[in-house]
Amino acid sequence: MYKVLTVAGSDCSGGAGIQADIKTITAHKMYALSAITSLTAQNTTGVYGVLDSTPDFLSAQLDCIFTDIFPDAVKIGMVSDKELISVIARKLREYDAKNIVLDPVMVSTSGSRLLKDGAEQTLISELIPLADVITPNLGETAVLLGYELSTVDEMEKAAEELGLKYSCAVLIKGGHLDADAVDVLYDNGSIYKFSSERINTHNTHGTGCTLSSAIACNMASGLSLDKSIENAKAYLTGAIKAGLDLGKGSGPVNHCWRL
Repeated sequence: MYKVLTVAGSDCSGGAGIQADIKTITAHKMYALSAITSLTAQNTTGVYGVLDSTPDFLSAQLDCIFTDIFPDAVKIGMVSDKELISVIARKLREYDAKNIVLDPVMVSTSGSRLLKDGAEQTLISELIPLADVITPNLGETAVLLGYELSTVDEMEKAAEELGLKYSCAVLIKGGHLDADAVDVLYDNGSIYKFSSERINTHNTHGTGCTLSSAIACNMASGLSLDKSIENAKAYLTGAIKAGLDLGKGSGPVNHCWRL
């Protein structure tokens, strides 16, 4: 059985973070491992509190995982503190982790800022260069580059710019564009575009977590990055279309739609 590690924050409402990741990994019939960076008090309407793990405890979690059940892929999500980011980077190097998918979570679906002061720069300088692929949305791409994107052509140029800058593959998610949902991948000099129908729903809590975890699952099984993304997009589209309607805000998707 393939093994996938998620390093992220816990979402007590179950729609995003560690909970979404574990559901996604399990739905792909793989073994889920988790290292929790933060506990969050959140639901579909917003984030109401964040309690970070200590650097020592996060380090201990990662040691326990890598020295016993070595993962075939690693997905990294919300890490709000620069010291925690440094711990993750150090452990990824120490254990020579493979198939690293980094979702640079900076703002929640409900609009809540999730990074502390100084954490963005540490994420950029220490963690992004270790990733095989990063999966920023348009807002996160704007933070990384310093300018806004509004077209697919701009996404292609931005993906290449980030890919060359950080020596990794870059998947820019275009879900916030006005047209159909188009994601753009830059990988080793090549550009790929992934289109899917736009689904009219407000229930998109945890979609970024779900997509990045699904990509990691496909990479763990040995598929190429572009095929991994294609499969992950199809899985996420089905999870959204399943029409799970929970909560008073931006509700979760149905991770178990195809089981």
